Amino acid sequence: MRPLLEIRDLTVHFFMEYGLVRAVEGVDLDIGNQETLALVGESGCGKSVTAHSILGLIPRPFGKVVAGKVLFRGRDLLRLSEEAMSKIRGKEIAIIFQEPMTSLNPVFTIGYQIMEALIKHEGMTKNRARERTIDLLKSVEIPWAEERKDHYPHQLSG
Repeated sequence: MRPLLEIRDLTVHFFMEYGLVRAVEGVDLDIGNQETLALVGESGCGKSVTAHSILGLIPRPFGKVVAGKVLFRGRDLLRLSEEAMSKIRGKEIAIIFQEPMTSLNPVFTIGYQIMEALIKHEGMTKNRARERTIDLLKSVEIPWAEERKDHYPHQLSG
């Protein structure tokens, strides 16, 4: 059976004023269905660049995937349009960032950010997304979920 995610010869460069940065060179990996993979390494070794490459989030114009394939369910994500990627990103593939303080946008409420994903990826109405957001907050034992959905990330403790 084919892996859920296959990366072949992934190579990412950043074209900076001071010269070329070879951030990722020739990465190969497979992730099977229901497998978990942890990328581990020193700071600056390319973990985040690899993850961002999978999701098409390499900052342009400086960064570029210069070689390789990223096959998700047999489709090369590197060849998809931004519109096609936005349908996959966040629903079928997502990054769980290491630093929680940068995971949520500080200028939007918790509820808004959860509802945005539910409306975009699940096609929910605003009212249904609001109800589901409260349910999700309760499911992870956020106290006073109905009120907390209107709070900003900095208003929640660790």
